[in-house]
Amino acid sequence: MTAKPAAAAARATVYGYPRQGRNRELKKAVEGYWKGRVTADALQATAAELRRSNWQQLADAGIDEVPTGDFSYYDHVLDTSVMVGAVPARHRAAVAADALDGYFAMARGTQDVAPLEMTKWFDTNYHYLVPELGPDTVFTADPAKQVAELREALALGHTARPVLVGPITYLLLAKPAPGVAADFEPLTLLDRLLPVYAEVLASLRAAGADWVQLDEPALVQDRTPADLNAAARAYRDLGALTDRPKLLIASYFGRLGQALQVLAASPVEGLALDFTEAGAANLDDLAAVGGLPGKRLVAGVVNGRNIWINDHQKSLTTLGTLLGLADQVDVAASCSLLHVPLDAAAERDIDPQIRRWLAFARQKTAEIATLARGLAQGTDAIAAELAANRADLASRASSAITHDPAVRARTAAVTDADGRRAQPYPERTAAQRAHLGLPLLPTTTIGSFPQTDELRVARADLRAGRIDTAGYEARIKGEIEEVISFQEKTGIDVLVHGEAERNDMVQYFAEQLTGYLATQHGWVQSYGTRYVRPPVLAGDISRPEPMTVRWTSYAQSLTSKPVKGMLTGPVTMLAWSFVRDDQPLGDTARQVALALRDEVGDLEAAGTSVIQVDEPALRETLPLRAADHAAYLAWATESFRLTTSGVRPDTQIHTHMCYAEFGDIVQAIDDLDADVISLEATRSHMQVARELAAHGYPREAGPGVWDIHSPRVPSAEEAADLLRIGLKAIPAERLWVNPDCGLKTRGWTETRASLENLVTAAREIRTELATDGS
Repeated sequence: MTAKPAAAAARATVYGYPRQGRNRELKKAVEGYWKGRVTADALQATAAELRRSNWQQLADAGIDEVPTGDFSYYDHVLDTSVMVGAVPARHRAAVAADALDGYFAMARGTQDVAPLEMTKWFDTNYHYLVPELGPDTVFTADPAKQVAELREALALGHTARPVLVGPITYLLLAKPAPGVAADFEPLTLLDRLLPVYAEVLASLRAAGADWVQLDEPALVQDRTPADLNAAARAYRDLGALTDRPKLLIASYFGRLGQALQVLAASPVEGLALDFTEAGAANLDDLAAVGGLPGKRLVAGVVNGRNIWINDHQKSLTTLGTLLGLADQVDVAASCSLLHVPLDAAAERDIDPQIRRWLAFARQKTAEIATLARGLAQGTDAIAAELAANRADLASRASSAITHDPAVRARTAAVTDADGRRAQPYPERTAAQRAHLGLPLLPTTTIGSFPQTDELRVARADLRAGRIDTAGYEARIKGEIEEVISFQEKTGIDVLVHGEAERNDMVQYFAEQLTGYLATQHGWVQSYGTRYVRPPVLAGDISRPEPMTVRWTSYAQSLTSKPVKGMLTGPVTMLAWSFVRDDQPLGDTARQVALALRDEVGDLEAAGTSVIQVDEPALRETLPLRAADHAAYLAWATESFRLTTSGVRPDTQIHTHMCYAEFGDIVQAIDDLDADVISLEATRSHMQVARELAAHGYPREAGPGVWDIHSPRVPSAEEAADLLRIGLKAIPAERLWVNPDCGLKTRGWTETRASLENLVTAAREIRTELATDGS
């Protein structure tokens, strides 16, 4: 049956696009600026060229309306803080002296001034900088960036739509500033903030904006009646303005729920909704509220977060239903394409047939344009594309890669007992203390040490054939020797080998497991200039041979102190990969857990007494709605225990989490049954230690005392002060001393100084405790 064309021609659009450039030009320019090798003018020229190139790519792909304002040197939430004048007092002088340097100081800190706190953007692996607000906050409009980028796009001949973080989401993401009462609610500042947004909207209209998009993803979370009333008031007031562009309120990452009726009733001209699997209920909810008569609907039918090709027929069915629910239906991805790599066509090392299953940002824009054309002109106009799409979907569904009978049989045989330690924690901790002989407040690091230029050159030389495997491994041994020697001289108690051989904490394992595909150019922004290449989890998972035993054992041979075995946990292996979407996540997690369980067993057999299984993604993968938490946490914690429960009682299991809000998963942290957990705590001033104490967490914990995402070196006294705060929540016999996270992104100079200060702080507190005890 041939679909009829839409009454009004559907337009294709996106909410945002990858910022980095084809060869990560933005990363190189920004880091060059930090090092003094790139001038501010050169950095700004690189940024302008990247924006121009992005807009042209979108236009060439058939995108009718390009976004502006989504580009950022570091983070779009930080850009919003600048736009509304919410600069923390400690950074105002730096911003006044030099706006660009002050901007980066807020993001990274300086030796004298701490940065803004950083945490995960909803349930993604992108990190944003948390606004700091208080009852004395005064907002002032500074739309210079947003106006300038709009004018750039318009001057190049594009139809452009500025994209801003909406006022409700901005306030709900904020935290009380340091020194402000913890129960202060930033949403109470809404009436101060709305006039600033009104001023920004007027400036954008004057610059030529026909539409402005206000992103409100916070409304897909569980919201209180007060939150919904605030949203109703915000869009009633902004909608009532006379000097403004048309407003498109965008939500993504899931179902709007009650907020849909609030926004549908507001005097704005359009809504953008997620209609992929995560937001599928929006379709029924939209019909239930009577649709959007007189409004524009931007339908997010192409998944903006995963990299699998779209099911065009399914999307066209959804779009056909939506035609009867709004005056104008346009086509988009479900969210910004910031969360996917740039171009699958660049992945020449992936089998061409498998590559046809993949859709990165460029392919997704083509999919969106195809669907818009089909909606506007009828399916006959895209018959060839539909046939190719059906063939590619069928190829993936029937591939042997996606079904390994041996893996499925082993997974089906798992019992509850496989996911439980044989001994309770009190018995285990007694055995571990006797075996390890660690001091009070034992010191350790999280895993990685600096990835130096020499290491990166060695990897490049190996890939290019300039050195052989033996030459490369000799360099790795040399790095491990240096890391072990430094830790011993510094006085660290539980050592790590430094992970010199690892390019990434997920990719390293993915390259050694069946069922995974590695990319060469699949970079995605995690935060600032930190980009990662998430592997593609395409099929059933198994471990052909040991992955980490060799290098861990070599490190252990160099010292009498315990060396931790370092693994990435099953939830993080999924969360930081582009995971298959053709079976439940819990099933995939169990496959990964069994592969890792084999590795844990081999490490223990080789003499490793401390094994860390990192799960930094446990919190970020938490569903946005509370009703979905229990089911997720059940399989997530079970997969961790399945990984770690086969060891002896005197083998100490550690885990690590960082840069997330931990308060609402403390019970899940407890359910992991790890012997020791290390967590990021510096920027939040030990908040997680208080949360663990409030829960009654019974095991050992190391809330971090060094913020490794800032270049500043903390003094020994700063670390000691944090430990004193930690000791108010966690007894000394259960408190560990460690950085917030791994040290891969830091340089050796700051690493040496910071770890020396960390050890000095631990010794100082041990002395205080001994004195108090006497």
